[in-house]
Amino acid sequence: MADNAPLPPSTPGTEYEVVRELQSRFGEQIVFQPTKDSVPTLWVPRAELIEVLRFLRNLSRPYVMLYDLSAIDERLRKHREGQPKSDFTVFYHLLSIERNSDVRIKVALSESDLHVPTSIGIWPNASWYEREVWDLFGITFDGHPHLYRIMLPRTWVGHPLRKDYPARATEFDPFALTAARQDAEQEALRFNPEEWGMKRGARDEDYMFLNLGPNHPSAHGAFRIVLQLDGEEILDCVPDIGYHHRGAEKMGERQSWHSYIPYTDRIDYLGGVMNNLPYVLTVEKLAGIEVPDRVKTIRVMLTEFFRITSHLLFLGTYIQDMGGMTPIFFMFTDRKKAYDVIEAITGFRMHPAWFRIGGVAHDLPRGWEKLVRDFLDWMPSRLNEYEKAAMRNSVMKARTVGVAQYNAKEALEWGVTGPNLRATGVDFDLRKARPYSGYENFEFEVPLAQNGDAYDRGMVRLEEMRQSLRIIRQCLDHMPAGPYKADHPLTCPPPKERTLQDIETLITHFLSVSWGPVIPAGESSQMIEATKGINSYYLTSDHGTMSYRTRIRTPSFPHLQQIPSVIRGSMIPDLIAYLASIDFVMADVDR
Repeated sequence: MADNAPLPPSTPGTEYEVVRELQSRFGEQIVFQPTKDSVPTLWVPRAELIEVLRFLRNLSRPYVMLYDLSAIDERLRKHREGQPKSDFTVFYHLLSIERNSDVRIKVALSESDLHVPTSIGIWPNASWYEREVWDLFGITFDGHPHLYRIMLPRTWVGHPLRKDYPARATEFDPFALTAARQDAEQEALRFNPEEWGMKRGARDEDYMFLNLGPNHPSAHGAFRIVLQLDGEEILDCVPDIGYHHRGAEKMGERQSWHSYIPYTDRIDYLGGVMNNLPYVLTVEKLAGIEVPDRVKTIRVMLTEFFRITSHLLFLGTYIQDMGGMTPIFFMFTDRKKAYDVIEAITGFRMHPAWFRIGGVAHDLPRGWEKLVRDFLDWMPSRLNEYEKAAMRNSVMKARTVGVAQYNAKEALEWGVTGPNLRATGVDFDLRKARPYSGYENFEFEVPLAQNGDAYDRGMVRLEEMRQSLRIIRQCLDHMPAGPYKADHPLTCPPPKERTLQDIETLITHFLSVSWGPVIPAGESSQMIEATKGINSYYLTSDHGTMSYRTRIRTPSFPHLQQIPSVIRGSMIPDLIAYLASIDFVMADVDR
């Protein structure tokens, strides 16, 4: 292992307390790595990995959630000062609610021995993350019961997130789909119950296996779930994802830091600039950019607008899945009004790609205040109508109250975040717990519920829209003056008017747009409270014009993994209510 880097000055109770706890228990085997995001990052020997993870899970103030798990192909990386030798690195990002802090555990692997013990026995949601790492990197998790491909077809050859795997279609041989290959692909999709430990029947009856999807109106995207049924009772099920996988993380290795921003819009494709925010905040940490207060407030206002548009679509389709057709037409009217404001400010509606490294694309246009004020005057009464006519409707409540219920403990061990977690009573909203982009300056409440059922998940989002309106009104009333971009050489692109004044800025503009800014070497991440839960980017820079490794952690991925544990023993209509209440889109799952 490498020499231990010195710890930052710290006192008990800060985020680095866990480093001392680990080093006290495991000694010099634990190697500290400085990062730009203040997340304690520690290298541990593979032989001690499970013991370290179990130690963290069982502390008096435990790291209850496996927030993320992925890998890095280190073989081409040049700037790894202070880190152990590693061909491939597996990392575990753990979250503690009680401490309101995280820790990142890393394991170094040799290319000739890509094996890690599974951590499913500590966190059940490790299953999908480990399958994803095996699928995209070829790292084996010993003891995993279902180490099958998860993003790519089973017939796929190779592991795409390795550095020696092509990144563009033009680097492959021409694709040809022969009749034999099509038959083989179809056969690979056949569901085999025995692989998943399922029986085909009992002594006196056969079970039915039903494919729901991969294209089904109640699944909100190209999602397949195979149900094991005894009549209409769901005995078990297997969610099957990957039909929407587009290689967004691989694309991050071949786009400049600036030109990757439009790709972020397409992750949760209902989140708009909400997706830009964690990415640009992470790059700004790497570059050491501090944005002006006006930029922070503009970003907050636009992200809250997109929280409303996303929640409106959720609520309309949620009620529609329960049989109520009328509300969705009203809610699309309201979304259009919100998009009219968004379009007037950014120039686009669903995918503005409007945030920039160091600021936003341009300043607020003349007349923006009236547009925002008109929307704020319109929406509150509409939300009251939705609550009274739709959510309080006796049929709606009969279909959702007590349905697909889980408690806080179950939510945390499956990696559930956002409204789906707060519906179980857990008061954890990053805008309050870890304010970013100036959220500490806003007054708003965090909506909570207690039952953790399909009904509560809908009600929490309805109340969240009211709180978003409060935040937007504060942005309207207290918008700071000042520039819309930071005065920093790595701000991309620099303000246009500056390029007309001096040749140095013009050259910087040319290089930043054509090649991309050169971001200092390092690692950083940023979590935000996105529309569907906590979203984050974990970026590795090797002092280049592109990201060396782009890791996108989305909330919908663990939310779908939880489905079997919640829905076993329920009826098929309850599954439809559950799927509707999760609020997911498959681009947010598959990336």
